[in-house]
Amino acid sequence: MRIETILKNICDFKGFVFEDVKMVGDTRLEVAVRERVGTRPVCSRCGKPGPCYDHLGERTFEFIPFWGIRCFFKHKMRRVDCPACGVTVEKVPWGDGKSPLTSHFQAFLAGWAKLLSWKTVAEKFHSSWDAVRRAVEAVVAYGLARRELDGVGALGVDEIQWLKGHKYLTIVWQLDGKARRLLWVGKDRTIKAFTGFFKSMEKLRPGFSRDVKFVCSDMWKAYITVVRRRLPAAVHILDRFHVMQKFSKAVDKTRAEEARKLKAEGKEPVLKHSKWCFLKRRANLTSKEKGKLKGLLKMNLRVVKAYLLKEQFQLFWEYVSPAWAGKFLDAWCAMAKKSTIEPMAAVANTLEGHRELLLNWFRAKKQYNNGIVEGMNFKVNFLVRRSFGFRTYDVIETALYHQFGDLPEPKFTHSFW
Repeated sequence: MRIETILKNICDFKGFVFEDVKMVGDTRLEVAVRERVGTRPVCSRCGKPGPCYDHLGERTFEFIPFWGIRCFFKHKMRRVDCPACGVTVEKVPWGDGKSPLTSHFQAFLAGWAKLLSWKTVAEKFHSSWDAVRRAVEAVVAYGLARRELDGVGALGVDEIQWLKGHKYLTIVWQLDGKARRLLWVGKDRTIKAFTGFFKSMEKLRPGFSRDVKFVCSDMWKAYITVVRRRLPAAVHILDRFHVMQKFSKAVDKTRAEEARKLKAEGKEPVLKHSKWCFLKRRANLTSKEKGKLKGLLKMNLRVVKAYLLKEQFQLFWEYVSPAWAGKFLDAWCAMAKKSTIEPMAAVANTLEGHRELLLNWFRAKKQYNNGIVEGMNFKVNFLVRRSFGFRTYDVIETALYHQFGDLPEPKFTHSFW
């Protein structure tokens, strides 16, 4: 079967035909594409056909490789004398704008870029990192322009650090329905950054905020402030993971303070190598750690009291009724303050300050939490590590939308996967 026939079957370019195919050296295949006799060029602005004004020089577009051989389309572009737009360059079905890559090759590179690092994709297909970047940008732009934003009823918001020096991104995920997708990426984790999410969504789909019934976040003040302003009717749920993280930090601070005190008093360093005994879940402790924890729990130590307070609070999440959960929370906070353990008393004050948001976990029937978000954030961090980091915000934003946005992709006559 001739290469022209193969291309004709997999690429249905109406108004164009493949003709001369030639090998240039051992690694390059060039295919001449010309317009079909009697067809009129299509305006690249309005998409309507018009009379041919003249021909430009020959342009080259890179197509998907054949058996490891790079393939290029060569075509003399026409200019259209469009009644509405004036003289414009024609629109061709295999390319867009000034990109030297065909739409097929862009989608092909972008598909592989979901599985491998961009550098590896470039090396595999004899391209460049910048070409892969442009291909991913084109596919992401196509998807963002066509994605559906109807029916988004639950959001999860969190931040990730993408550069050293406290450089954060605010990431908003959709948590409800079958979709678990990235909706938006914003630079920094400020009120202004998170407000930008609602502005962009309302611009794309007026009334977006009215459909949101649940929001999950941590206790970061900027997130709480924006949700209160933008979604006053939504149920705002504080993430269980971040709540318990404050307990772990309080217990570890108590342990460190007490270990220093014992050392200063010349007493036996019983708390040496005990950090993970108090921070790990019991099910994850090694046999050695279980033995050490069992011995420590028999001692009259402040860190032991802090640890027991932390373990007792776990019962809070087992309640069903918001009213009973509230009573337990009030009683626990009072007990933590009486314990005279400053880090645990600070946790109690924080919980009291966010009492209603904590109880929203039960009002939402425990349907939503940021566990999904934490799982997705792990994948985000893996993406960053796989790529050895991203130097600019624009690149990481494109990579995140491409990997996690669940965006519509260009459709072709033939599937290249």
